[in-house]
Amino acid sequence: MIESITQIPGILAAHVTNEEGGTGCTVIVCPAGATGGVDVRGGAPATRETDLLRPEETVQQLHAVVLSGGSAFGLAASCGAAEELERAGIGFDVQVGVVPIVSSACLFDLAVGDPHARPTADDGALAVRRALVECDVEPGKRTPLERGNVGAGTGCTVGKFVDFSHVMKCGLGEAVVSAGDIVCGAVSAVNACGDVRDPQTNEFLAGYTNPSDGTHTTEALLGNAAYRFSFSQRENTTISCVVTNARLSKAQATKVAQMAADAYAHAIDPTHTTGDGDTIFVMATGEVDAGVDMVGMLATRALEQAIVDAALSAKPAYGLPAAR
Repeated sequence: MIESITQIPGILAAHVTNEEGGTGCTVIVCPAGATGGVDVRGGAPATRETDLLRPEETVQQLHAVVLSGGSAFGLAASCGAAEELERAGIGFDVQVGVVPIVSSACLFDLAVGDPHARPTADDGALAVRRALVECDVEPGKRTPLERGNVGAGTGCTVGKFVDFSHVMKCGLGEAVVSAGDIVCGAVSAVNACGDVRDPQTNEFLAGYTNPSDGTHTTEALLGNAAYRFSFSQRENTTISCVVTNARLSKAQATKVAQMAADAYAHAIDPTHTTGDGDTIFVMATGEVDAGVDMVGMLATRALEQAIVDAALSAKPAYGLPAAR
């Protein structure tokens, strides 16, 4: 049974974590190249190579996705990842060498730890080297990806729509689901304005809570339309990558990313706000024939579970409580 995306054939992943600085990056690598798709639904994204994944563009293979902290500064990690992949000979053949296709999204974690600590090009390169170490290991024997306060999840927090006084720690979560031979895994760094709820039980897991009356973000906002938000509305974002062994075209991978975005609405309340840069990447390795709707449903379920896992795996840090 596959327990981690690292155990999906063709997929490697690793983190670099700066615990003191409160930031980090997570790299998902497909050395042979995967068909990529993306859905950007938030109002404040910090991304790289998303236009390239549009179905009408000519490049067909995606070699890595970098999820990073550090706000827009964190895009440097994807540059380092691309350079390290080039050194390993992984990328699009341009006759005079290879150009790795690396897409990336960043979240804002500068409000915890050290605001001057950001993932660097060296961090992106190191994450790729760590991932490639297990390149020759049988997929079923690879080390599962660590979750919680690691990588892009190091500085994640949730429940910030009202103010920072009742914020909770969140982190990076992962889940893998399957149906027959079709496998979908999801990795999500959850740094949302809103709260995390379990979509299966509707139980509140992490986010803003008002101890005086027990309300959460949406209840607080709807109950007092005169609220004036004291917290900056661009200091959030949930970024995710869905990995599947299904054979998809770029258009189909994009549709899967769009379907998987429903997981945010199911597990984060509210979501896709003007202060979130919500982004979902899809990497399809092309091993198994599958209908796009089936893959989309599995991707949505995996991403729901990954978001819940991000809340439950996070540890208290930087003076903030966590669900656990």
